[in-house]
Amino acid sequence: METQNMKAVLCTKYGEPEVLKMSEVTKPFPKHNEVCIKIHATAVTMSDIFIRSSDLPLRYKIPMRLVLGIRKPRRAILGLVLAGVVESTGKNCSDFKVGDKVYGITGFGMGCYAEYKCMKENDSTYGCLALMPKNVSFEEAGSLAYGGLLALQYIEHGNIKKGDHVAIYGASSNSGTLAIQLANNFGAHVTAICSSKNHKLVKELGADVVMDYQVQDEIPAGVQFDFVLDAVGNIKTSKLKEACKKALVSDGKYTSIDDGDLKLVAHRLDKIREFTEAGVLKAILDRTYPLDEIVEAHRYVQNGHKKGGVAISVL
Repeated sequence: METQNMKAVLCTKYGEPEVLKMSEVTKPFPKHNEVCIKIHATAVTMSDIFIRSSDLPLRYKIPMRLVLGIRKPRRAILGLVLAGVVESTGKNCSDFKVGDKVYGITGFGMGCYAEYKCMKENDSTYGCLALMPKNVSFEEAGSLAYGGLLALQYIEHGNIKKGDHVAIYGASSNSGTLAIQLANNFGAHVTAICSSKNHKLVKELGADVVMDYQVQDEIPAGVQFDFVLDAVGNIKTSKLKEACKKALVSDGKYTSIDDGDLKLVAHRLDKIREFTEAGVLKAILDRTYPLDEIVEAHRYVQNGHKKGGVAISVL
């Protein structure tokens, strides 16, 4: 079969955003159990930032490089998130057909900073894939895939019941904005913790109480939580985060999005689609960049002040 080329962003060494270079590479062709997806949108996540920069505490950096590459990423095309259209399928595929609009995460497979990506139909460490919500754009679907999977996995871990008091630290992040909406849907009383500039946003998403980690160090006297979700990860800390842990009820749960691996399972993507189409969830996009401005997008996300997700339009 005649080979074709595609545009892709390559990362041939660890470093600042400028290590990302637009290039042309060979377009992939699906194996028997794979589908080939024409990517319409991807996203810049904090995971992408950490992979590209390798700027992590030593206890995280060493394991990450053992998995992803010692001196440079083994997979030069980064990007964990995609939303697009199935262009072709392998002969053993039955779950998806040509023309299906899909969204997903590629896990260790990465490869989403490109025009095309081949993925297995079935869940694996190299990703999960599902039909995307019908009522969102490709850019919004990409944001839902990453932030939604994180939020749903850990909100489910909290076993939230109606009337529970839930605190979400980092509430204006991609996973945080979606966690607010999920917790609200399950009937929880939600305290959202983020900078004051994002208080209006998180209130609109369903937060009952808002707190600013930049100016507040303590939880009000008498306030306790059944569940605390750290939606920014263990690397970032504050006195208020520590106060949240101390404010748990005796059998309360605290969890961080860094606690364990993100489970790449399509059934949660299906749930996210159902919630989105029912109006329970909506994606919050801070900015959208074209693929050839990937360096600027990485620089913006790396600065740490985004709200919701940052999308990349590939078309």
